[in-house]
Amino acid sequence: MPSSYEAVLTNAVAVKSRTDPKEKVMARLVFSPARTMLSSLALIACTVGATSQARAEAGDYSALQTIVNLVSPPPADNPVTPAQMQGPYPMLPNPSGFNDGFSPGAYYQWQTVKLAPSTGAVCGNGSQYKFFVNRVPNTRNTIIYMEGGGACWDYASCTGQTGIRGARNPNGIPDDYMSLLSPASSLVSPFVVRAHPWSSVKTQNWNMVYVPYCTGDVYSGDRVAVYSDPSGQNSPLVFHHNGARNTRAVLAWLKNRLPRPTQMLSTGCSAGGIGSLNSYATVRRDLAPTYGYLINDSGPSFSAPVGGNPTQYPSVPLHTQIRSAWGLDQGPMPYLATVLPGFNSNNFGSIYAALAAKVPNDRLGHTHFWQDLNYSSYSYERFFPEIVNAPSQAAKEALIHAKWGTDTERLRQTLQTLSNFGGYFPQFRALNESHCTTIVDFENGDIQERSLELRNFIDSVLEGSGAVLDASEASDQADRAKAPNLLYQLIESLL
Repeated sequence: MPSSYEAVLTNAVAVKSRTDPKEKVMARLVFSPARTMLSSLALIACTVGATSQARAEAGDYSALQTIVNLVSPPPADNPVTPAQMQGPYPMLPNPSGFNDGFSPGAYYQWQTVKLAPSTGAVCGNGSQYKFFVNRVPNTRNTIIYMEGGGACWDYASCTGQTGIRGARNPNGIPDDYMSLLSPASSLVSPFVVRAHPWSSVKTQNWNMVYVPYCTGDVYSGDRVAVYSDPSGQNSPLVFHHNGARNTRAVLAWLKNRLPRPTQMLSTGCSAGGIGSLNSYATVRRDLAPTYGYLINDSGPSFSAPVGGNPTQYPSVPLHTQIRSAWGLDQGPMPYLATVLPGFNSNNFGSIYAALAAKVPNDRLGHTHFWQDLNYSSYSYERFFPEIVNAPSQAAKEALIHAKWGTDTERLRQTLQTLSNFGGYFPQFRALNESHCTTIVDFENGDIQERSLELRNFIDSVLEGSGAVLDASEASDQADRAKAPNLLYQLIESLL
């Protein structure tokens, strides 16, 4: 999502709460001092009560065990083995005695977890990589949420040059990243907001792992790039496209510090969506949950065979660029091919069928809007002369939408052939350039022609049986005819 989004959500919710009772509840829940003290004894007591009254999920502890966990937090039971610390892309834990900042019994609060340089983890600017954990005492189940935030592959985009779509957090991750002063992370999605007042999902009761994004490579790169300033006025930029190794280091920490999840959801939006897709085979293998789920929100890996015709495969120029810039062909993609039989590293779009075949009992889903103008702009805007030289913004957007439609239709047809990998494609939402269906709330990602809501698709992945739901909306007229949404309008105006 655009980096400017992170500066506006708190203000938007606060302003809307003055006039809308539903958002007034939201404001009270997430901005009051009591909301920031979730580790209080009163909340713990409520949790124990909820554990005994709510429908038990696979992976939930009993009420008695939950009380025991408050005093003696359950330890890791699936640690990294010596063999897993060897070979290409090993899992390298923090060294013994390293202070990672994690307190096992500090429940219901975001904890900053730091990774030592020896793990191979680093942000784009070379600073320390860190991620965030919000633990609960009543379940082993875990959501891994990979943050969105664009991409970069040259000097202009990796420095955040004005007028060029770039990548999030080029200067690293602050320790207080999950505070309410950073709403685009702490409040980004109902998946990782425990007390969202109107969009509910079972992951709100799970252990939460928030994986921030600071490498510009959709969590997939492995190259230290040196980008020269085209103007010659500034020193070259040294940028660490280190996403693949960062993900491996996060996995090593999870295996050594938390219990093996019974249920696991890997998800994220935009760069985080494709990051969750690309890493799912290894995350699923190494964390070894009993039940695995994937929801890729608006991070498509479109079919784009090496040497393909861009007219037929519009993502070919982008994929050609990132293969080189991020070092994908030198390590990450060949490694993925060894983990995921059926994946063709010469065509990133082959990952859907390969993953569906690899984990036939998992439930997998992909969703994005037909009218997405964010990821689509990254994909085509800088690569096609007719888009670069379009006579107007409207003409440019029409060309972008046409190419996005070509790529999306091919993906939709592919997913229709995979029973355990569903595709959900609504048309339009008046928020964030119709980008990311699961941010802010789960509303207005409906397919009115079939009386479907986005939550129907989410439930199909997380709760369903049989084939995962496939659905696509043919027209955006019903979406555009909706009454204005004040919360969305406030966010858009502040953007």
